[in-house]
This record gives sequence, C-alpha cells and structure tokens, in this order.
Amino acid sequence: MDVQSAVAAELDRIGPVIDELGDRFAAAGHELALVGGPVRDAMLGRRSNDLDFTTSARPDVTDKILRAWGNAWWDMGRDFGTIGCRKGDWVVEVTTYRSEAYDPDSRKPDVQYGDTLAGDLGRRDFTVNAMAVRLPGRELEDPYGGLMDLAHGVLRTPGRPEDSFSDDPLRMMRAARFAAQLGFAPAPEVVAAMTAMAERIEIISAERVRDELVKLVCAPRPRLGLELLVETGLAARVLPELPALKLERDEHHRHKDVYEHTLTVLEQAIDLESRLSEDGGPDFVSRFAALMHDVGKPKTRRFIDDGTVTFHHHDAVGAKLTRKRMKALRFSNDDIDAVSQLVEQHLRFHGYGTGEWTDSAVRRYVRDAGDQLERLHVLTRADCTTRNKRKADRLRRTYDDLEARIARLAEAEELASIRPDLDGNQIMEILGVPPGRVVGEAYGFLLEQRLDNGPMSEAEATAALRAWWAERGS
Repeated sequence: MDVQSAVAAELDRIGPVIDELGDRFAAAGHELALVGGPVRDAMLGRRSNDLDFTTSARPDVTDKILRAWGNAWWDMGRDFGTIGCRKGDWVVEVTTYRSEAYDPDSRKPDVQYGDTLAGDLGRRDFTVNAMAVRLPGRELEDPYGGLMDLAHGVLRTPGRPEDSFSDDPLRMMRAARFAAQLGFAPAPEVVAAMTAMAERIEIISAERVRDELVKLVCAPRPRLGLELLVETGLAARVLPELPALKLERDEHHRHKDVYEHTLTVLEQAIDLESRLSEDGGPDFVSRFAALMHDVGKPKTRRFIDDGTVTFHHHDAVGAKLTRKRMKALRFSNDDIDAVSQLVEQHLRFHGYGTGEWTDSAVRRYVRDAGDQLERLHVLTRADCTTRNKRKADRLRRTYDDLEARIARLAEAEELASIRPDLDGNQIMEILGVPPGRVVGEAYGFLLEQRLDNGPMSEAEATAALRAWWAERGS
C-alpha cells in the first residue's frame, strides 16, 4: 500500500471522530487540524486511538466544544493551551495554535498563542511531526517537507536546529528517542547542533528528561537512540554512567569492550521479554537493568601483575551508582529498588558453577530475587555475549538446570511465598514471650531453618525453636 492509500485508509478509520469534530469547530467559526504523531503514523501505516489536534480556538472555546461532545474531559494542560477528552475508545487532545520559547535560564516554556496553522507547524520539533490534515476537508498541509523526510527516514527541524533546540532543549533528546522509535537518522546539521548545544539540556527538569529516557529505552531500537546520546555528549549530562563504560582498552585487550557488551546485553534482554508478559511488550525495568548492570566496572577495574583484569564487587558498586542516578532522575522508589536489586544480583548465578549449589542455596537465590526473579532470569541469560559457542551453550544449559531446580522446589515448597513454619503468634505461645524483638529474632531463626532444610512439620519446627531458645539461654 502506498503512502497516499495508507493515509486515506487511516483517515477513513478515524473518520467518525475527525469529521464530526471538524464540523463542530467549523460551526463555531474556528479551524481544526489533525497534527503531529497521528499524521506521521498514518503515513507509516501505524494505528492509534490517541489523536492530537491543533486549532485557532482559544482553550475556553475548545473546552466548551469538547464538553458538548465527549464522555470525559480534563484540562491539566490548559496553561499550555491543551484541553483533552475521551469519546468512547478515542482519546483526544486539542491545543491552540501556539509558539514556545525558553528563557535561557528557565525550565518552563513561555506559551504564546498563534493565529495560523503554518505558524504552529513551524514551531514543532521535526518536519515529520510538522504535517497536518485540515478538517473537515481532509487537506494535507506539509510546509516543511515532512513527507519527503519521512520517505527518506531523516530527522530534520522545520527551521534551524540551533533555534529549535534553544527554544526547547528537550528536543535534542526527542531526536534520539525518534531514532530509537522509528529507526530514522538525524540530519548532519541536527547532530552538529545537538553536539554543540548539549549543555542546554541541563535547564530541563529531571522529570522531563526521565520521561524521554523511558520512551527511548522502551522503543523498538533503543541502541540507535543511546548511541546518538553518547555520540553528541548528551548522555554525559543525563546518564553519564553510559559513556563511562567506554573504558580505555589496554594494549593486550584483556577485557571485552564494556560499552559494546552493555548494548548487546540490552538487545538480548529485549529478545527475552516474551518471558515477562503475554504480549511481550517493552519492560522498562528489565531493559534499564541491562543498560546499567556493568556501570560499576569503571570504578572497580584493576590490572593484575599476571596480565589479567578484574572488576571485583562491580555488582555492588553498580547498584549504588544505579540508585543514585535513578534518584537524580526522579524515578519512583519501586523502579529504583527493582533496577538496583537486579544490578546487584546479576552475578549471583555464576556461583552456581556446574550445579553444585545445595537446595538451600537455590532457595536463597529465589528468596533474595523476590518478585524480580523472572527479570533476573532474563538479565542473567542476556549477560552472556561470548562468541565462543561451546561456552555459550554450556552457560545456557547450566542456567536451564538452575531454572528446572527452582521449578521443582517451587512446586514442592511454594517458594514464591517462602516463610517460617511457625508464625509470630505460635512463637509467642511456645516461648511464653510477649511481642517484641525476641519474636523477630525467633522468626529469623526459623526462616533460616526453612531455607536450609525445606518445609518442616509443626512439631519439627517447635522442637527446633525450643532448642534455639535453650541454647540462647532464654
């Protein structure tokens, strides 16, 4: 299907929404156009029920029209000229024609309303997002050659990239994100401007940088976007741990390229995502853990006299660096805990050897991984990037064996909810003690017994508890 046919088919699919809204705004004496991502995606043959519009109407007028048409409404973006609503399965956002400019020292745009569609399109980030379909007539507006850039897979700005990135420095990160999402290559002048202006990203709030980074990491081709961030120097300002992995190679090449290894681990983790959900969709925690798993190596690299290189404790150091970076980017505590835990535990499997772990050690592996066990499976498997097929096959078979043992123990012992064989009330009754510290100590002792020996009967657990209590001297 050619582009024209694809666009016509998509406009027909969303016709019940765009035609009716176009008529309503026209009746109110205002222009309306479908704009940005939905137009771009229609040309790429991609479907979405999230539709963005731009209009000559001011927010109060837009709000009145949408309230008379939609099922639910919101106006959190009113200060930026945006009113949103839901109509059945459709999510609609309508923004007044505008132009934005940043004060050199400000993190927030100064919003100024415009009067023309062409002027509004000129302030958008890239030409492929600066196309619109006027409604209700469905006429295409492409004043900056977005269709041609789309056909060639190129990211260009409508005007000078220096002006665009000065107005909103976050657009430099969007260039990397769109490279990752669409597989497009930024034009040379875009790359040059990103490199020259990388420090401007520092006026952008951590939350906005974080959101762009999440979208990039969850895109189909995150490697393309990450390499662009590193190449232009943006990564050194928003995720400095990544370019730091480009360790200076010693003359004998006694360790693998950690930066290239990391990007390969990320790609291999993506290939294993079907293990984490039925739809196999992007899992940010798993991907970011893959990206950060070796960030402790630069600080822990040591050259030994016998010619080897070590990175002792890079897992623990990496977990601390990961936690610090994610806090700086304002990630949620849940995400911080999950990613840093995976980084800290990504080497645990290598103590398994050829299967020498006892059942007790397997139980502890499961206990320590907690609700991140499946992601730990993914990260550990993805971390094998050796080109030695025999070594890779051996590691895969060994991990297959560990997972099989976990499955057998889980079936027999309910590992996912592992806990002592006596609860707190039973402990207090058996020992004749009130609530307090000693109950927690007894609970911890019984948990260790459970991990070491597997399930015990109530009588066995009671006997073990009494013996511990007697040995403790009551």
